[in-house]
Amino acid sequence: MRLRKSLAVALAGFCGLTLPAVAQDAPPVDNSPDAAFQLPDAQALADFSPNIRKATAIVNGDVITDTDVEQRLNLVIAANGGKIDPEEKVRLRLQVLRNLIDEKLEIQEAASADIKVTDAEVDTAYNRVANNFKQANGTFVDFLRQSGSSPQSIKNQIRGELAWSKLLRRKVEPQVNVGDDEVKALIAKLTAAKGKDEYHVGEIFLTATPETESRVMNDANRIVGQIRGGASFVAYARQFSEASTAGVGGDLGWVRAEQLNDAVAPTVTKLAPGDPTTAISDPIAVPGGVAIMALIEKRQVLAGNPDDAILSLKQLSLPLRAGITQVEGEAVVAKFRAATQEMGGCGRAEAVAKDLGAEVANNDAIAIKDLPPALQNVMKKLSIGQATPPFGSAADGLRVLVLCGRDDRPATVAEPSFDAVYSQLNEERVNMRARRYLRDLRRDAIVDYR
Repeated sequence: MRLRKSLAVALAGFCGLTLPAVAQDAPPVDNSPDAAFQLPDAQALADFSPNIRKATAIVNGDVITDTDVEQRLNLVIAANGGKIDPEEKVRLRLQVLRNLIDEKLEIQEAASADIKVTDAEVDTAYNRVANNFKQANGTFVDFLRQSGSSPQSIKNQIRGELAWSKLLRRKVEPQVNVGDDEVKALIAKLTAAKGKDEYHVGEIFLTATPETESRVMNDANRIVGQIRGGASFVAYARQFSEASTAGVGGDLGWVRAEQLNDAVAPTVTKLAPGDPTTAISDPIAVPGGVAIMALIEKRQVLAGNPDDAILSLKQLSLPLRAGITQVEGEAVVAKFRAATQEMGGCGRAEAVAKDLGAEVANNDAIAIKDLPPALQNVMKKLSIGQATPPFGSAADGLRVLVLCGRDDRPATVAEPSFDAVYSQLNEERVNMRARRYLRDLRRDAIVDYR
């Protein structure tokens, strides 16, 4: 777990390619970043009016309104494509309220320590969030309002994260001690792992006590179900995780199994990236709570990452006649497949395309990791000169990608440095103390629910 250093949110979609087995009469899939959210209309919450601000809870005298809750909740609903059943929505609303209460407590504690967060700091972080949504500041405002949220809701969350982070650096971090012997022992352990796998990992951590563990485990199972069903791991981590990585969408960065908690390491090493059903773990009981782990990428220590390979491709595109039947479409697919699978490489792509009535486009600089997951898996198995099976739709036509060249990137993974390992151990201990700090604030808080 890492101390918050950035508030960037990466909720980018995939590029617009799909890979069905044969062409179908189904509408094309929109995989743009905006479509990945499939934003709900604001009126989806029938009883909610942004002009009515009623108190939902009062935390040590500070009010949380129903508008605050609904606008934060709508961000989670947007990450689920707007598809939340009423029962799940009630549970999510309660979780959002708990998070807002924690946020108030963190801001209040920071204020009592005379911690200041300037508007400029908040605006800088807000603009970074907008850029990671791949939208300019102005269009980001429209995006938030269409989802039933608001710029102020995100700015309030950012202000709380910045205030809490500053407070931890001032009051908690100076009390944490990491010995040189501990750092050297971990470096020796990591160095011995040369040639082994390294994992790009995400985490969601939910605090639990022996009395609340059953309820928290049930909550974690519901979150796992939502993410495996297509919800954004990053969005859930940002809204619900109680780890310090929540501000960066749960991103732990690249780690080796030896750096992970003993309770989660065996699970992470068995996950497979690319598919939510295999990349997201079941809830894991860990000291102090429950963890949900996500495997984003995997590579070998001190070796190049295959996903960074740069491909040179030719794409053959074949339009389909309007109103084509399923039988006719299957015949065209079969002919297209036969011609492209047997053409003998990129050198004959133009000639084959001419015979078929297809068009050819070139792309000499696309990384495997920038392709949709289904195409990534196909391209990794191709040799130079081989082609993918046809993919597309009746509306968009058929496409085939031919692999003309592959440039594998050299290894860039450095030996673990003393400072980097020290920082990791230090942040883990700060994070543990931060959870205790927040637990004490909750225990002493006066919360009046309305």
